[in-house]
Amino acid sequence: MNATKAEPKDKKAGAPRAAELTPLQQQRLMQVLLEPVVSEKSTMMADRNRQYAFRVLQGASKDEVRSAVEMLFKVEVESVQMLNTRGKTKRFGRSIGRRRNTRKAYVSLKEGQEINFAEAA
Repeated sequence: MNATKAEPKDKKAGAPRAAELTPLQQQRLMQVLLEPVVSEKSTMMADRNRQYAFRVLQGASKDEVRSAVEMLFKVEVESVQMLNTRGKTKRFGRSIGRRRNTRKAYVSLKEGQEINFAEAA
């Protein structure tokens, strides 16, 4: 039996880079990032670790967030961590309400990269 080695798959194949996107894919990436999270914690993370927090669409993947940040802010992304937060149940008098679920992405940038939200706007 003659066994041949299979070609190794590229693990970082994910979403295509911004240069090779179709207009429909670019439109989707423009909608993935909803807003940056601006708080004391996120500002500290940005200063110390070059890590920025964004609220993203509920169905967004890590590859989509990476491509969206690289396309919109012209930076190189090192890694992306995703986080789902379940909405809290709240009471308003007799009625019970529920806040919506949210999804956040923590984006780490490569050495020497920085996002300035004042310039990007």
